[in-house]
Amino acid sequence: MRPASRVSATILSISAPFPAATARFSTILVAWTDTRECRRAISDALPMLRAADRVVIAEVAIDPIDARSPIDDAAAWLARHGVDADKVVARMKGTSIDTLAALADEVEADLVVAGAYGHSRIHEWAFGGVTRDLLLRDRRCTLLSH
Repeated sequence: MRPASRVSATILSISAPFPAATARFSTILVAWTDTRECRRAISDALPMLRAADRVVIAEVAIDPIDARSPIDDAAAWLARHGVDADKVVARMKGTSIDTLAALADEVEADLVVAGAYGHSRIHEWAFGGVTRDLLLRDRRCTLLSH
């Protein structure tokens, strides 16, 4: 039996104003971090990413120069799977979720794809985190994988 901490899951959270009958995401923002959870999220979202009109892969970083190589690798992986993605490395302004929300607004994203719970649940509970904020604060559809 696998320990509970290794159980994987994918969650698609639909925002209230989204017309669920169409279920088409024309612009998708991938909130990239070089983690197992994020790699799983883009793999899980691949059918939606292929069908999108525009995919933007974005990483929020304190030092954007350090983020270039991992985001280039992720964009190359997507390209090998038939997804042409724009790349954005944004300098953090405020919190990560504030910066991601501003980017999502800027590109008019219908869906945000992200890895979930890269930190322990205790860390997330005590200090907050992007996963919780994407589920509770963001007003757009979100696909999270863990």
